[in-house]
Amino acid sequence: MTTRSFGTLPDGTTIDAITIANDTLSARIITYGAVIQDIRLAGIDHPLVLGFDTIDAYLRNPNYFGAVAGRFANRIADGRFSIDGESFQLAQNEGPNHLHGGFDGFGTRVWSILGSDETSVTLGIVGADGENGYPGRVSVELTYSIEAPATLRTSIRATTDKATIVNLAQHSYFNLDGAGTIRDHVLTIPAETYLPIDAGKIPTGEFRPVAGTPFDFRAGRKVDTGDVIIDTYDHNFVVTHAKTEAPHLVARLVSEKSGIAMDVLSTEPGVQFYGGQMITSRDLGLNGEVYGANSGLCLEAQLFPDAPNQPGFPSAVLRPGETYHQETLFAFSRV
Repeated sequence: MTTRSFGTLPDGTTIDAITIANDTLSARIITYGAVIQDIRLAGIDHPLVLGFDTIDAYLRNPNYFGAVAGRFANRIADGRFSIDGESFQLAQNEGPNHLHGGFDGFGTRVWSILGSDETSVTLGIVGADGENGYPGRVSVELTYSIEAPATLRTSIRATTDKATIVNLAQHSYFNLDGAGTIRDHVLTIPAETYLPIDAGKIPTGEFRPVAGTPFDFRAGRKVDTGDVIIDTYDHNFVVTHAKTEAPHLVARLVSEKSGIAMDVLSTEPGVQFYGGQMITSRDLGLNGEVYGANSGLCLEAQLFPDAPNQPGFPSAVLRPGETYHQETLFAFSRV
């Protein structure tokens, strides 16, 4: 484990970069947004995620590159929800809706280093009661750890002093080639249904079968087949209908060009597949890459979007005395 300065914010706050590694895999984490800034496989000279070399570039490119989104990842319709009959109004930072925790969610704040060793780092953050409209003081601990042979595990726990909602998601953009687009990557998502959305990207509440639609990735296929508009993809896929005790496969991504594969396993019931169609960058990324549309894709394991307003979705409510717990693994291999 090595720690170095990654620059400072305009208010003078220092951002640290922590590198954790074993003989096969390394990851660099920065305290801004708990961002995964870089992931590398031994013997491969390119990164497996999109990222930047300076904190200024992250501030100029607010696309949640590698961040942990929350306190509620994804969208909440009109920024409103109720718990036990009490209504709450959240920040509306995507039109009328609430996205990724609001204007200053966990993905754009500085996390504290709580502990580290050669293969792991634990970060912490506290969300105040009333912050962005959320009830309750929420304490979060996140551990990134490297496990043999080449797996990056994300382990998250959160507690609250008042009934609230919690849904956290790792928002890395993956490109297993390190350059170009992800259009030729082969994607597998073992989901029988997905959540159709309205014009504001809010789920309608329907569980729609993927069979016979462009959302059928069960057998594995290229992200862009030529007859499917890649810009379609910003949807949650229903892998299970409830959280599970042990991580299960939610997605598999393979690049035939680089010969690298990544399995995503999680305790979460859904995975948001976003094709990266809105990526724009004002700065060069890792290895001097220019990031544009479809330079990377997101596979965000999480609870379902707008869960607080959808009685048919798994609950996102966290109460005092309970612990929110998520395990998500990114397991890399050669094919």
